Amino acid sequence: MPKPNKGPRLGGGPAHERLLLNQMASQLFEHKRIQTTETKAKRLQPVAERFVTFAKRGDLHARRRVMRSILDKSVVHELFTEIAPLVENREGGYTRIIKTGFRKGDNAPMAIIELVLEPVNPKPKRAKKEDAPVAAPVETEEETAEVAEEAAAEETTEVAAEVAEEK
Repeated sequence: MPKPNKGPRLGGGPAHERLLLNQMASQLFEHKRIQTTETKAKRLQPVAERFVTFAKRGDLHARRRVMRSILDKSVVHELFTEIAPLVENREGGYTRIIKTGFRKGDNAPMAIIELVLEPVNPKPKRAKKEDAPVAAPVETEEETAEVAEEAAAEETTEVAAEVAEEK
């Protein structure tokens, strides 16, 4: 018999762990945030994000794939109609884990796992190195003064020409 290489399972066997994670995902989508142990939160995160990815697709097959795991139809409906549009522009990272301390009874590390539903602020597109403007060479104070004097002289000449035309 092959030995499991994933470490100890949550709740006992693999079937129980799968049921536990599916139920926790259902509660997460229903309440938008839940408090649990850090270990369970870390194991729940990829499962929940996978369900949200299916919900973003939004087709019938994706809905049926999610309904294989989450048995509550109202939660699946909420996931597809309310949560998926809120994370439509987000490219992953649909959940957040916040460590909250230790449980009073057995000192187990606790965490809150929540859905990230804030709108995404896309980063501005950077220009490529070839398209980027080339920085002007740094001028000394003397060169700057000379340029300013030349500009002033040109303005004086233009003003004098306008006055001459008016007469």
